[in-house]
Amino acid sequence: FKKEISKAFKELANKGFNRVTVQVRPCADAFYKSNYFPTSEYMFGYQGAKLIYDPLEIMIDTAHKYDLSIEAWINPYRVSQRNDFSLLAKNNIALKWQNTSKLIVLDNGIYFNPCYNEVTDLIVKGVKEILSNYNVDSFCFDDYFYPEVDNSKESRWFDKPEYEASGSSLSIAQWRRENVNELIRGVYKAVKEARPSAQFGISPEGYVDHLRSDNRLFTDIDTWLSHDGYVDYIMPQIYWGFEHQLSNGSPAPFAFQNNLKTWISLVKKGHAKLYIGLAMYKAGSSARDNTGIPEWKRYDDIISRQVEAGRASGSVSGYCFYEYGSFQEDVCQKEVKNLMKVLR
Repeated sequence: FKKEISKAFKELANKGFNRVTVQVRPCADAFYKSNYFPTSEYMFGYQGAKLIYDPLEIMIDTAHKYDLSIEAWINPYRVSQRNDFSLLAKNNIALKWQNTSKLIVLDNGIYFNPCYNEVTDLIVKGVKEILSNYNVDSFCFDDYFYPEVDNSKESRWFDKPEYEASGSSLSIAQWRRENVNELIRGVYKAVKEARPSAQFGISPEGYVDHLRSDNRLFTDIDTWLSHDGYVDYIMPQIYWGFEHQLSNGSPAPFAFQNNLKTWISLVKKGHAKLYIGLAMYKAGSSARDNTGIPEWKRYDDIISRQVEAGRASGSVSGYCFYEYGSFQEDVCQKEVKNLMKVLR
């Protein structure tokens, strides 16, 4: 592990990158020593194995050796990407909560229910634990908050009974957004109290209309970016090219240039920085964009032009490239080469 991480981080430093974002909690498990979450199954093949080395400690030491800042990436509400409780470690808190409404159990996985204070407290404690024990420079949350809900079906309305019992004057959609907001405020406060220099941000889905949906995610992007105390930065995943079209042939509102303008207008409402997540993994691919021959097949300088467009706007503070493995793929090499020309 040390050898591979050192190789990767040295390469990134040599290419001119200044930050590496690493997954530290993909579900309710950890790539570090934790009193709240068991060892991740992605380390040794099953959850809860003895931690014979500490991946996060190694990654932090290696990153700082190469003058890279290191960001801890967390999926806050996801418990498991399968709905089989037998695969969870004996000390996974989800087993304690198995027969309660603190969990949302779907065919494709298990989630913590955002409406419970115990859930919020657990996630905040998990962030504090990392800050107490590890010298990370920043935190990033993925955009998986609420799974898709259906208030007309008991099997998919999740926290509707809790909403009705709360007596809230908010609509159920706004009440759900506020549940997530409470977590975001709590994490931001925890980060700043523990280490004021550390940054906290979120990397949401790139299309703002989806983020404003009343039946999924409940990502209150407008509040986060117009009020202090939520995020230091936002990093939307703008994973589309310049020419993406809707099925009727009209320009997609989430195509890169349109999307960039939308996000710039949002961050201007507050003090958060705007970073842009870019899709290096699509380079050279047949990713559908309704243009006939996909744009990613026709060009090998899309990513570099996106960086240049962000720079020209004067409103983008940085770029995140998903993902490291794509920089090693043969099909991506022309795109990588063109990116390096504008990064250096």
